[in-house]
This record gives sequence, C-alpha cells and structure tokens, in this order.
Amino acid sequence: MMMAFTDMSGVPAIAGPSNYHPDNQQPTPSHVPGKAAFLEDEDSQSYFSCPTGELVGSQPMTWPRRGILFHCEFCPYTSFYQIDVTRHERTHTGEKPFRCSVCEMAFAQIGNLQTHMRTHTGEKPFSCEVCQKAFTQSYHLVTHKRVHTGEKPYKCGTCEKEFSQKSNLLCHERTHSEERPYKCEACGKTYKDSTYLSRHRKKVHK
Repeated sequence: MMMAFTDMSGVPAIAGPSNYHPDNQQPTPSHVPGKAAFLEDEDSQSYFSCPTGELVGSQPMTWPRRGILFHCEFCPYTSFYQIDVTRHERTHTGEKPFRCSVCEMAFAQIGNLQTHMRTHTGEKPFSCEVCQKAFTQSYHLVTHKRVHTGEKPYKCGTCEKEFSQKSNLLCHERTHSEERPYKCEACGKTYKDSTYLSRHRKKVHK
C-alpha cells in the first residue's frame, strides 16, 4: 500500500517507486544552474520586486519577459532584467552592499568583492599557458598574453602609434593635448602621467 504525504509546497505526493532522476528534470526558476542562479542569490531582494510592485522572481534570469522593460529611476537606462537595473542604479546611488570580511572594503557588485578577496588569499586562478605566470584577474591574463603575441589593439587617433594596453594609449594621447590630470596635493603641480607625479612626491615632498 502506498502512503500519501504532503511536500514542502503543500502538494500531495505518493511515496513509492518513481522514475525521478535529477538529471531528467527541468530547472525551476529559483534553481537555474550556473550564473543565473548565482545572480539571483546576490541580489535576491531587488530581483524579486520591481518598481511597479509586480513579482518577477518566478522568471528565469536567462529568459527575459517578453515586452517588459525595467527602467532606471535616475536616467534613461532600461533592461529586460531587474538585476541589471539594480546594479546600474548603484552607479547613481553609490550603494555598495558587498563588504570584505577581512578589511571592510565595500563593493557594488559581488564579483568585484570576490576579485578583491584574492588580495587577501593570494589566489591567482588565471595562468598563462606559455610562461605559467599567474594572475588574480582574467583581464590581466589577456593583457599579459600580448607580450607573447605582439598584439597591439589600441591605436592613437592622432599619430597612429599602437599599444598593447588601453592605459598606455590614454597616457600617450595626453602628449597630444594639454591635459594634466595628476595633481600633487602638497604643492599643486600637475602631470600628464601618474609615474611622474610619484617621482615628484618622492623627490620634493619625501
């Protein structure tokens, strides 16, 4: 004789033989594998509600609801995903809800917190297959690989000089302008490159 019982959802179920196997089941919205479920976790409160009061937590994040756009309350930004708007709005509000348990530094996105934590743990999960040099962040590895490939994807629009890193291009472009964004707080002297400002501080204000 089979026994009936009620599961956590309140739906009657039958105890007995079953052909259920987890590999055969479709993921429910709250258990979508991979990135979608993770993102739901990090901002669950904002993900489950929207400015109109309509619940959206029942929709998988990888499948936007047809015809429904979420709007930033500060600017024209829109997205089919409430989580994207929530993250974007932090650029306006300055909210940083994810805090490092070691040094109390706060971040707007959990991914940035996870990257920061590697400065405490020393973890370097991104390794160059050519020289085995390891990095804490994937984009540092991408930039490093250009040492081996010779790739220089950033070109100056004025003189067409090429660079492997965007930061080097930006620094170079200041040679064509009067921009001097690095200012000494002690004497007010300005520089085009942060390296020159550092040298100035050590030499003059040490």
